[in-house]
This record gives sequence, C-alpha cells and structure tokens, in this order.
Amino acid sequence: MNTVISVKDLYKTYRETKAVDGISFQVQEGEIFGMVGPNGAGKTTTIECVEGLREGDRGEIRILDLDPIRQERRLRPLLGIQLQQAHLPDNLKVWEALDMYASFYEHTVDWEELLEELGLMEKRNTAFRKLSGGQKQRLFIALALLNDPSLIFLDELTTGLDPHARHAIWDLVRGVQRRGKTVFLTTHYMEEAESLCDRVAIMDRGQIVALDTPSNLIRDLEISERVIFKAKDKDTAGILEGLPGILKVENQGGKTIVYGTASGSPDTSSIVTGIVNRLSEKGVVFSDLRTELPDLEDVFLTLTGRPMGEERSV
Repeated sequence: MNTVISVKDLYKTYRETKAVDGISFQVQEGEIFGMVGPNGAGKTTTIECVEGLREGDRGEIRILDLDPIRQERRLRPLLGIQLQQAHLPDNLKVWEALDMYASFYEHTVDWEELLEELGLMEKRNTAFRKLSGGQKQRLFIALALLNDPSLIFLDELTTGLDPHARHAIWDLVRGVQRRGKTVFLTTHYMEEAESLCDRVAIMDRGQIVALDTPSNLIRDLEISERVIFKAKDKDTAGILEGLPGILKVENQGGKTIVYGTASGSPDTSSIVTGIVNRLSEKGVVFSDLRTELPDLEDVFLTLTGRPMGEERSV
C-alpha cells in the first residue's frame, strides 16, 4: 500500500505546554486512520499541522509526497478538509454554499449528486441556521468532497450529535472510504474510533502511546471481559479474591467491577458462575449483573492509568 501521510518527530509547543511531543506515524492509502484521545491530547494540533494550517516547531511532514507548508498550492486541490469549528453564514442556503465552494476549484464533482448521496437534496433551499446538527455535518462532508479529493480530513466530526445522528455520519464516512478515498479523522469518542477505523493512534499529553488496529490493541490487553453488578454493604473485593480467571475487583460505591483474564478463564459464563456462587455462599445480595467486553476505553485506561474523561488544558 502507498503511504499518503508521513509524519516524523513532530513537535509543537504553546508557551509551556507541549501540545505535540515528538510523534511519528504513517497513513496508508485507502484506510480510515483515527487519532483518538481526550480533549487536550494534541489531536487537533496534529491534524492542523498535517493539513498545513499550522506549522510545527520541528519535524517532517509529507502529504501525498508534498510539503503541506511549502507546497500548499499544489497540495490544496488534492485535500478535503472539515474543520472542528466549521461554520457558515446563518442565511446561506445549502445549494448556495456548494455553488460558492465549487467556484474555488478548477475541477469539481456534481454537487447535486453529492446532495442526493448525502441525503440533503430536500434541504437544498434551507438556510444553514435551520439545519440540524447532523445535517450541518453532512453539508460539511459534502463541501470536503466537492473537489473530489484523494485524502479527507475530519476533525471531531460528530461532537455534539445525538447517537442516531452520530451513527448516520459513521455510515457516510464508510461511504467516503468506499469511494476510494483515504480518511484521517480525530475523535475523543473511543466507540467511534473502534467502529470506523482500520488503525488508530491513541494520543495522550502530546504523545502517541499506542498505534495499531482496534482489534489488536484490545486483544493485547490482559483483560478479556468485565462482570459488573450492584451490591451494598459488603466487601465484594475481598469476597471474590482468589477466584479462577479474575484479574482484579474494584468497588465503586454500590457498584462492583470484576476484570477477568483470557488466560485464567476463556469462557465468560464460567467467570460469572464462579462470581454468583461465591456471592451466594457469602449471603451477598446483588442485582443488575451484566458482562462487558473490553474496548478502546480499557486500552486507554491501561496505558495511561486514568479514564478518558480526565483532560488537560492546552
């Protein structure tokens, strides 16, 4: 596969804050590559440096074998960019936005076909301010595809959308890939990265702490599943200690989380059976028992020692 993005030893500092601290990665042609991590991890600074919208302090960036700063004029027609803080004039109609953006390029695709494909044809005469959040994001995707680029950048595309709209946008992104495009996206939703991306780079405090396919990152965890239940006034951690297949037990208020290991017990049901039997033996009353498979949230927690919600300010 051809390498369409190559980043080597990229640094970017704002006063005392190292927003990007010496990261290196490559993006291959035709893949959806995700950069994930909490707000303040350095994702947007990285993607803006790659796009040529911001210049790094040090490092080398090549996009489609071009320098995004020094060869910006040659590179710009080859890229489609959706910015995190994108906005349009409130009274600008959907068709007017597409017609205006089409005038910026020498060659474009038929924007009416884009409207049809992205489900916006019925909104072509609607003002931007009257569009829903999901419809606005569809419009920004259409604008990013207007010049028929080979490489698409999507920065926090689904922030603020409800779950239904978010899943609809995911389907559109997969459709972009099926058109033969390469997609580089940033997100702080681990579920989004796990669902969409062929490979993900997990960022934390300006550094890439892991880079692989979502399935490989999850498989490399020692944890194979979680069992969660509610119990009151009992030391469930002490009660469950020593059961086969259990890695650790955490008590969070009235909720208990049991982490199981693949090596100890590959069958989730056997872990659950052991937990239920032990709790019954000790007279522990419990409720709302369920099992969960590990995900990228667990990968982040394992690598950094803290959950995704703990941010830093940049």
